[in-house]
Amino acid sequence: MAREPLPIEAEEFLAWMLAEKGRSANTLAAYRRDLRAYCSWLAAHDRTLLDVAHEDLVAFVGERTASESATASIARQLAAIRMLHRYLAIEGLRPDDPAVELEGVRVPSGIPKPLTETQVNSLLDAVAGHAPIDHRDRALLELLYATGARVSEAVGLSIGDLDLDQRLVRLYGKGSKERIVPFGSAAAGALDDWFSARGRARLVPVRWQRRGDAEAVFLNTRGSRLTRQAAWLVVKKYGRRAGISDDLSPHVLRHSCATHLLDHGADLRVVQEMLGHVSISTTQIYTRVSQERLWDVYRSAHPRATLGS
Repeated sequence: MAREPLPIEAEEFLAWMLAEKGRSANTLAAYRRDLRAYCSWLAAHDRTLLDVAHEDLVAFVGERTASESATASIARQLAAIRMLHRYLAIEGLRPDDPAVELEGVRVPSGIPKPLTETQVNSLLDAVAGHAPIDHRDRALLELLYATGARVSEAVGLSIGDLDLDQRLVRLYGKGSKERIVPFGSAAAGALDDWFSARGRARLVPVRWQRRGDAEAVFLNTRGSRLTRQAAWLVVKKYGRRAGISDDLSPHVLRHSCATHLLDHGADLRVVQEMLGHVSISTTQIYTRVSQERLWDVYRSAHPRATLGS
């Protein structure tokens, strides 16, 4: 059964977000899903984007909340709806913005749970073989931890994005924003092994299946670019081997990189730049993590930390 098309105003908004704001394909796909659900609700209540009132939006939020949907999902959907109605008002497609005073939903602030430095070492030491995929997996894990890269950024790397001599990598983040991030000797050594004759060269196929695979940094056993899902499985595989929780993911390595940098005195602005955060408030989450770990160490180590408590 074909899905109902979005109203032309919503399609124009998505085109504007692509052309004027440079939003990524994944972001636009998420907006489209959220707006399709919103427009379906409007149609069921005999409303359109051009005549929906503030009270209707309040009712929409109330229904979504009562349906026990995840608060993060509701908050994401409301963000898309707010942007759409702001666009419609700016473009003069309607005289007002019914979402301007719409109250949102509170999303519990999830504090990241990074690995300890000992756990990171155990994870990286778990890659013990010398087959081509062992060299690949070691290089992938080292690079994720060294740079705090998102998994999509890592698997999207092309050979030209790496400068092994200067130990720099060019990462393309959300909205195709580019940043240059350094990496240390451990990651450089793992990448050298991967690019040696006993690593990546042994996975190169007789004929490349897709354009761009020839330039991919990380290949699968069929000689194609490693996918995001496959990279997740790599992280989980060695997490289990190292005895780390099944909750381990590439994003945990990103959290761990940021937290350990701050633990060792890195400037918050530098970490923000490394991770590609638009707002420093996002990066500040990691300072709370570091402070909590500091207190844990202090309470267990200082002889008078708990005196009289």
